[in-house]
Amino acid sequence: MVKSRVVPKQTIETDYLVVGCGAAGMAFADSLIDASSAQIVMVDRRHAPGGHWLEAYPFVRLHQPSAFYGVNSLPLGSETIDRHGPNEGFYERAGAAEICGYYDRVMRERLLPSGRVRYFPMSSYLGEHRFVSAVSAEEVEVKVRKKLVDATYLEGRVPASSAPPFEVAAGAHCVPVGALASVREKPAGYVVIGAGKTALDACTWLLDGGVAPSDIRWIKPREGWFINRKYLQGGELVGTMFEGISLQLEAAAQATSMDDLFARLEASEQLFRVDARVQPTMFRGPTISFGEIEQLRRIDEVVRLGKVQRIESDRIVLDGGTIPTSPGHLHVHCAAEGLNPAPERPIFSAGRITLQSIRIGLLPFASALIAYVEATRDDLEAQNRLCPPSRQPNLPEDWARGMLIGMKAANRWSKERDIADWLDRARLNMLRGLEQHGSEPHVQQAFMRFGVNIRPAISNLERLCGS
Repeated sequence: MVKSRVVPKQTIETDYLVVGCGAAGMAFADSLIDASSAQIVMVDRRHAPGGHWLEAYPFVRLHQPSAFYGVNSLPLGSETIDRHGPNEGFYERAGAAEICGYYDRVMRERLLPSGRVRYFPMSSYLGEHRFVSAVSAEEVEVKVRKKLVDATYLEGRVPASSAPPFEVAAGAHCVPVGALASVREKPAGYVVIGAGKTALDACTWLLDGGVAPSDIRWIKPREGWFINRKYLQGGELVGTMFEGISLQLEAAAQATSMDDLFARLEASEQLFRVDARVQPTMFRGPTISFGEIEQLRRIDEVVRLGKVQRIESDRIVLDGGTIPTSPGHLHVHCAAEGLNPAPERPIFSAGRITLQSIRIGLLPFASALIAYVEATRDDLEAQNRLCPPSRQPNLPEDWARGMLIGMKAANRWSKERDIADWLDRARLNMLRGLEQHGSEPHVQQAFMRFGVNIRPAISNLERLCGS
C-alpha cells in the first residue's frame, strides 16, 4: 500500500497579505506599492487575477467608463468616445475579455516586476494567515508584519457560478445568462428572470441581436432605479458629471420626503426607471443610457408576480401565481445576488483592512485611496475618519445614504493637502481634471448650484435618512 505523501508547510513573510485579486485587491496593491516600500503577498482562489470578471457573461460591459476603472497606474482602454450604438456620445466601456486581459497585464507588467509583490493563484485562504494551493495541496503560513487585507468581503455572485435561487424541474430548460452567446437554434421564446443589470443586459443583447420584443418574456420581481449614464462621464465630459452632482444636491436640499427626492431626481434626469407606471423598490447603482431605456420599453410581456419559486415543463410558479411556459422556452437565469450588500464595518482595524466602497459603487477608487491612507497615516481613528465605509446599495434609500457618506468624506479629503493632491493625480478619481473646465458656462452654473445647496443637502439627507 502506497502511503500518501505529506506536503510540508512553507512559511513566508510579508508586510501585507491581500486575500483576493479582483478589482478591489488589485487597485489596493497597485496604490500601495506606489505610496510605500511595502512588500505584499496576494492570494486568490482563481487561476488568474480579475475576480468575478473571469466568470462574467461574454457580452457584459462596464456600466461606467473604462477611464476610471481598474488601477491607478495603468489606463484601461484608450479613452475614446463611442460613435454609434446605445452608448453613443459617451466614453467607451470595456467588456469582460478586455478587463481580464487588463488585469493580467497589471499583474505581469506592474505588480510582479516591482519585486515587492508575490502572487499565489489557485490558492484558498484558510484563515489565521494560512492558505493552501489547490494544485499542489501545499499549505503556506504567512508571517504578516503589518496587516491582512480582506478584498473578498464584498465579493458578489454571478449566474455562471451561482445556482438559480429556484427549482428547475425535469423537462424545463434553464441556463445562466452567459449561455445566450452559445444559442444556435431559436427557442420558442426567451424568459429572462431577474430585474438588475444582468437582466437588463440580457434583454438589451437579445433585442440588439434582432430578437422580436414579443419573443421575450421578462420576469421582474421588482422595479429598479438606474443612473443616467450621461452624468457619469469623466475626461472632457467631466463638467457634465459635476452638473449632475449639483442637480442631485439641489434635489436633496429641496426634497420633502424620500419619495419626493426620487421624483426630483427623475425630473432632473439623474435617475431613470424602465416602467414609469411602477414605483421602484430597488437601487443597485448601475448606469443606463436613454437609448437602452427605449429599447427595454419595447418589451410588453413583463411579469410582476414576485420571485420565481419553480420552473416546470409547462408552467412557472411564482410568489404571486403561475404563468404558462413550455419545454421549448429558454429560461435565462439572471437572478444571482450580484453586488453583496454586506453591512458596513470599520475599514481599518488592528492588523486588518476590510476593503469597501466610500463613493457609491466605485470600489476600485475606494481601494486605491484606502491604500494611500494606509501608507501615509498610522492612527486608526484618523484612517477611519477619512475612509468611512458605504455598503453596496440595494434599496432606493441607499442612494441617499451613500450620497451622504460620500459628501462628508469628500469634505474631509479637501482639508488634507496630500489627499487633495493625490485625488488630482488619481486616474480612478472620476472628478479629476474638473478645474480645467471651470470656464465653461454650464460648469460655472453647476458650481453656483453646488455652493447654494451643499449644506442644505447634507442637513436634509441626514433628516431623510434618520441619522
